[in-house]
Amino acid sequence: MAIDYRKQPAPSSSPTGPLNLEKVTERAPGLVNLYKTAAVSLAKHRVSGRRAAVYLVLDRSGSMRPYYRDGSVQHLAEQTLALAAHLDDDGVVPVVFFSTDIDGTAEISLDSYRDRINPLHESMGHMGRTNYHLAMQAVIDHYEASGASDPAFVVFQTDGAPTSKTAAEHVLCSAAKLPVFWQFVGFGDDEFRFLRKLDDLPAPGRRVVDNAGFFAAGHSPKAISDAELYDQLLHEFPDWLTAAGAAAILRD
Repeated sequence: MAIDYRKQPAPSSSPTGPLNLEKVTERAPGLVNLYKTAAVSLAKHRVSGRRAAVYLVLDRSGSMRPYYRDGSVQHLAEQTLALAAHLDDDGVVPVVFFSTDIDGTAEISLDSYRDRINPLHESMGHMGRTNYHLAMQAVIDHYEASGASDPAFVVFQTDGAPTSKTAAEHVLCSAAKLPVFWQFVGFGDDEFRFLRKLDDLPAPGRRVVDNAGFFAAGHSPKAISDAELYDQLLHEFPDWLTAAGAAAILRD
């Protein structure tokens, strides 16, 4: 299933550029603390003011059921949206749900995010296996069709290795020539050997640049502080920006 929506342009009355604290306070007061915490991490990693189109990819394989039930996935969505309020300019994050196939697509926004993830998840029916490559390709297709000039920052959540490891590795390596950075987040007690392998694939040996990061959020993702979560999300992003710029991957 291809992503069949497009991010809508911001209203003409809205100034261009990242959203500010005043606008976040007005539109999404529940995200203010997350927005402030994200600002600290962005400054720490020297990417304050950087623009990027933010995507969120969510695993719906059967083993993910507890993390939807306990609110971990909803919380990650809110953390991602607050980060996007700094990086993007419209307060909208495209969301891809995947398992065996693309289970569904949606958006979260500053105006529509509260208690949104579980109803979407529950409307998508059977939870299947885990195929990263289909979700990754869906993001790539959407990003290329959007005509965005800013790079994409993809928060890709999963709780285990994919059914087709070869396909996932192929898409990641092929996508290294694109202005797309993949930040994988592991939920649960898996050792995540495959994701660690993806993170460490040699560049330029296997891919033009290192276009991915990974961290394990553990069995209780909500227990991780927001500050630590943002530091982990942004840990490898600055290095990718430098490498992608040097390789002429980033668009002017």
